[in-house]
Amino acid sequence: MHYITLDSDTDFNGWRKAARTLALNQVKPADVTWTVQGSEPELFAAPRDALPPETPEGRFSVSARFVDLAKSAILHRDPERFSQLYGVLWRLRGNHDLLQVATDPDVARLQALSKTVHRDQHKMKAFVRFREIGREPKSRYVAWFEPDHHIVEATAPFFARRFADMAWSILTPEVCAHWDGHAVSITPGVPKSQAPTQDRLEETWLTYYASIFNPARLKTKAMQSEMPKKYWKNLPEAALIRPLIEQAERLSGAMIAAEATEPKRSQRREAPMTRPVHADRDSVEALRDQASHCRACELWKDATQTVFGEGPQRASVMMVGEQPGDTEDLAGKPFVGPAGQMLDRALAEAGIDRGKVYVTNAVKHFKFVPRGKFRLHQKPNSAEIKACRPWYEREKASVRPELVVAMGATAAQSVLGKTVPITRSRGYIIKLDDGTHVLVTVHPSYLLRLPDEQARAREYARFVEDLRIVAEHLGKAARAA
Repeated sequence: MHYITLDSDTDFNGWRKAARTLALNQVKPADVTWTVQGSEPELFAAPRDALPPETPEGRFSVSARFVDLAKSAILHRDPERFSQLYGVLWRLRGNHDLLQVATDPDVARLQALSKTVHRDQHKMKAFVRFREIGREPKSRYVAWFEPDHHIVEATAPFFARRFADMAWSILTPEVCAHWDGHAVSITPGVPKSQAPTQDRLEETWLTYYASIFNPARLKTKAMQSEMPKKYWKNLPEAALIRPLIEQAERLSGAMIAAEATEPKRSQRREAPMTRPVHADRDSVEALRDQASHCRACELWKDATQTVFGEGPQRASVMMVGEQPGDTEDLAGKPFVGPAGQMLDRALAEAGIDRGKVYVTNAVKHFKFVPRGKFRLHQKPNSAEIKACRPWYEREKASVRPELVVAMGATAAQSVLGKTVPITRSRGYIIKLDDGTHVLVTVHPSYLLRLPDEQARAREYARFVEDLRIVAEHLGKAARAA
């Protein structure tokens, strides 16, 4: 029996080195026992063979997919995870396509471990609440969190990027992560008594949270699913949740009990709907819920949330941009930042009602690089555009627009399925093989980046002219109908 001792619960490099040596020495998974340094040895343990001191000649490779799976699964608390990983590695040597077999018990077990770890990391990103200790310029922000798995060290870089301009510490019972503006450091865990209970901004945060709580969109079961009660004890706003829910229930009950008001004579009577729109799994609302869990590319790891399209369920115009910006990433809505304000102004000048337009982006997560307190926009690559294109296709099928406006090169690549030069493609209606009508133009953010005032005014006028083509096309379509 070979007894392998790893340096820590998250010692992936140690596990990989030992697993490679064991496999090349033809040591079967059943002949290996894995443990972590500091763990108590088994009572009356049998004599153990040492790991072969040298790796024999030879080599083998595994896919990047297995490496990623192993890096996340090893963060799970399951004490059998090291042996489970080695068991799959052993089998991969003879079956390179093993990970494609989703029904295989060993593969399914590892994927379940990885999924649980990713969910725990998502909860940490969502429910860490920093409190200020001291006053500027010597202030520090401290948070308390209780993870289910060994995720702190792996998740800390997210907070370093997100809060690069402030010194912070995340305290947990197992290990603590600290950021000094230059590097992340990890120290042993501490008891909760060392975590701060409140700060000078507490009242401001509670007032803000109460003001953004929308009772009209309250879904208690979904809320508890995304924010289980075990996290409430560490959230400042937890004390407000129950009263806000009860208030929402009272308001809803009062609205139901109130007598219906008589509609005005001039009010248009709509045909009654047989079922709510969101009951359809392909409605915009249903697609938005599905997209919130999208992991088709890596952008979700650093973004705050998925920013899906928004607008009428049936819209004549569908406008597609590149990706959400910093403002959109925080708000969860498309085109609400400076570029969105530019778009609103241009639509109004072109005679198009923004309220009747469906707006979305080719890529649904914000891609950026941190620079101090700022997050600088980064252009999505072809793989990220391709990974997100199915969402655009489903949005288009759901909204059924008469015309799609592709704003910018990324949007044009998603809508047309190929890279096209904006300068040669803009200004006229393109009809695709599937019957879709498309207009290509620049992205509003392009206008904001122009340094010269005259150039900005000239290009803005061209942008408005492109939108007037949209209005003219819709007018012809309406008259033809």
